[in-house]
Amino acid sequence: MRKIVFDIETRNFFHDVGKHDPTLLDIAVVGIYDSETESYSSYLAEELHKLWPILERADMIIGFYSEYFDMPLLNKYYPGDLTKIKHLDILKEIKNTYGRSMKLDQLAEGTLSKKKSGHGSDAIKWWKSGEIEKIKNYCINDVRITKELYDYAKANNKLIFKEGNQLKEIPLNTSDWENPSENKLTFSMPF
Repeated sequence: MRKIVFDIETRNFFHDVGKHDPTLLDIAVVGIYDSETESYSSYLAEELHKLWPILERADMIIGFYSEYFDMPLLNKYYPGDLTKIKHLDILKEIKNTYGRSMKLDQLAEGTLSKKKSGHGSDAIKWWKSGEIEKIKNYCINDVRITKELYDYAKANNKLIFKEGNQLKEIPLNTSDWENPSENKLTFSMPF
């Protein structure tokens, strides 16, 4: 099963566009992990044409807070419909089980004993100052954390988050996360 773990960093904030609508934002960088090649890569908005064939051949796309934010934003750039590909949003799974959301950093600390390398607002500042490599590295770090959380959840049927000084477990039923889907695109659109 070819799994793509992804994350997006934007060029602007919601207050820049006047609404809390991710499709009004602009992509700076998309970072991915591709299970087929076991590699990480990143794409500027101008390079997304190189990402489309990878996503089109994916069996599953995995993200964090991706159903509401990343997928609608990425789909704005895609000439087809990326929602046709099986998609798993780790935060949505947590909310469905635990009843509330939490930050990626809380899960990274609790489950993986590591912290994120920055904040999304840092990426926007880096974009404005032309520090593209910093954005790419930050985005790939978030992809790496998301992948490691996914792998941990699959192996242990739980995640752990840190709240204050406490560690709290979130039980998860991951048995159907990788069930085959009929929503696989098996073509590459000509660009």
